[in-house]
Amino acid sequence: QVQVVESGGGLVQPGGSLRLSCTVSGSRFSINVWGWYRQAPGMQRELVASITRRGDTNYADSAKGRFTISRDNAQNTVYLQMITLEPEDTAVYYCNAQTVVKTSYWGQGTQVTVSS
Repeated sequence: QVQVVESGGGLVQPGGSLRLSCTVSGSRFSINVWGWYRQAPGMQRELVASITRRGDTNYADSAKGRFTISRDNAQNTVYLQMITLEPEDTAVYYCNAQTVVKTSYWGQGTQVTVSS
């Protein structure tokens, strides 16, 4: 059974930093694309950043210059380093992992709250 476990969310003051982690276990197939998404109350889920197995990255405009996505293929883990956080970054952050055979897995979500 595939498990997707996220960690690293929490409450942080504006200007602060957080690092999210997501690990997939139990998958027969390698992860080809990782993505971090977020969903704020009343809003649609949106892509924040993605990274391929090869290391190609893509960022939402709101994340450019402040967020960095990275992965450890051997550990089946993806990270999202977030700096200079703003109240507008408050949301539930979800990890997505897509395997080489296009199976997609989602994490349970981790809450990030940016508030003074």
